[in-house]
Amino acid sequence: MQSKQAVYDTLDALHIHYKVYEHPPVYTVDDVDKLSLEFEGTGCKNLFLKDNKGKKHFLVVLEDHKRVDLNLLSKNHDLGRIGFASENRLMKYLGLLPGSVSPFGIINDTNAEVIVIVDKALLSEELLTFHPNINTATVELKTTDFVKFLESRNNTVFYWTL
Repeated sequence: MQSKQAVYDTLDALHIHYKVYEHPPVYTVDDVDKLSLEFEGTGCKNLFLKDNKGKKHFLVVLEDHKRVDLNLLSKNHDLGRIGFASENRLMKYLGLLPGSVSPFGIINDTNAEVIVIVDKALLSEELLTFHPNINTATVELKTTDFVKFLESRNNTVFYWTL
């Protein structure tokens, strides 16, 4: 399991500028809202999913207050039946605990098994925020730098309208 320092080191190695906000642990979007933190960037939520057979795993990244219809996502992109993956799978594939799910978790996915699906709408935002693999901090970075981070990994990434 990679620490938040590993996330910062990875971003630094990619020459990505970011801002870190430390805060009490948060587990849901509602928890973040209650803290009244003043992020400039768009908050994101991350859903760790698997197909019905447990052979494929997906990390879906979207704006924090947006809802995604998993049945429609599956149907529109021929993913088969999908649903939420277990805590054990989350740890196995991304090295993360519940409440800390983040696209930075793909740092731990050394075999690039997780498919990342980013809501295309996020690409129009200037800044985005994510946990650095722990739920006691939030990282804010430019959307273009987020894309740069994703491109630096070996995972398959799709930008779809969700």
